[in-house]
Amino acid sequence: MAYSLLIRNCGQLLTLAGGPTDQPLRGPHLAGWRILENAFVACQDDKIVALGSIAELDEAQISAETKVLDAAGKVVMPGLVECHTHLVFAGNRAHEFQRKLQGESYLDILASGGGILSTVRATRAAAEDELLAIALRHLRDFRRYGITTLEAKSGYGLDKETELRLVRVARQAGRQQPVRVVPTFLGAHVVPPEYKGRPADYLDFLTREVLPELAGEADFVDIFCEEGAFSVADSRRYLQRAQQLGFGLKIHAEQLHDLGGCAMAAELGAISVDHCDYLNAADAAGVAATPTVAVLLPLVPLFLRQEKYAPGRQLIEQGVAVALSTDFNPGSCPSKNLWLALSVACLKMGFTPKEAIAAVTLNAAWALNLAPEIGSLAVGKRADLLVLDVADYQEIPYWLGENPVRNVVIGGQVQHG
Repeated sequence: MAYSLLIRNCGQLLTLAGGPTDQPLRGPHLAGWRILENAFVACQDDKIVALGSIAELDEAQISAETKVLDAAGKVVMPGLVECHTHLVFAGNRAHEFQRKLQGESYLDILASGGGILSTVRATRAAAEDELLAIALRHLRDFRRYGITTLEAKSGYGLDKETELRLVRVARQAGRQQPVRVVPTFLGAHVVPPEYKGRPADYLDFLTREVLPELAGEADFVDIFCEEGAFSVADSRRYLQRAQQLGFGLKIHAEQLHDLGGCAMAAELGAISVDHCDYLNAADAAGVAATPTVAVLLPLVPLFLRQEKYAPGRQLIEQGVAVALSTDFNPGSCPSKNLWLALSVACLKMGFTPKEAIAAVTLNAAWALNLAPEIGSLAVGKRADLLVLDVADYQEIPYWLGENPVRNVVIGGQVQHG
């Protein structure tokens, strides 16, 4: 059959292929993937069916029905995979921004009833159609930045009705527009006011009343293991129960303190451990010995004006599989610009440009258990691609905060608007 889509004249085709296919890229493999010059990539419906140097292009597969994109010598790469967001919420926390500027910490604001709890109040009060409209607007913006797959956490309901609504809205939003949405249940975000001082009781409630209703609705269960939220011991018990119910595991850990949550979750087989700013070398070695991906979130310490960033260079050299994400949320990262996160990872975490690109594509796909389908360009993979307005991949982190995307292709379809 003729190609349905052909992207030709790719100055650099960033394949993200060439490393091991049975595990995330780590160590030297993180920057060892192939770049093809003067190349093409061809699709049939929603799959990649051919790619290579332009001399290898089979012109006989081009028909009058083939959609042809001329990359004009620019970079072509896989669609970005956004593996840690809090997509569905109401309101914002602009009113707390001044408090941050005056020196109040994230945990200080939370303890005063602000922070996450402020967003919980607004989200509980919002109607489902309002939340869906907000989520669809955010997804439109993410798509313009080249995100083709996105994880969406709940966590701003902290009661049964609202938490189930947030997962339902995330799934519905995924059905109504092209970006693939992967729902994660983060009901264990913080302890709600109704359970103040009783974190174990709240986790028991989630296990008993909410998790059984999420089968087939949420892919993963997540928990915020941190001072002011949930302890390592409570987090372990909760994640073990979620695992017994068939959910994949994630954890927010070592964001503000070194508590040991990352090592604990990796030991349980978590698909990812997220934040890792305070992950120590001994625990990192334990994570490196597992398939678990460490998802680093460089825009969070930037927005919270913290000096400490996750030790990216150390983690890479220790053999930890690393990914990058924005952590888009109303409190600690009100940004959808994954390109900016990539740049800050180079500036503050010691990533090279090739490593950072791998961390927002193939390794981010591993953090969602989707690497067999997305994250790299290979025959048989889903045709999620970007044509950029840069001629060399090294320009990607250099143009700080700019959006280099010219064309977005999702499932073999060129997106508009």
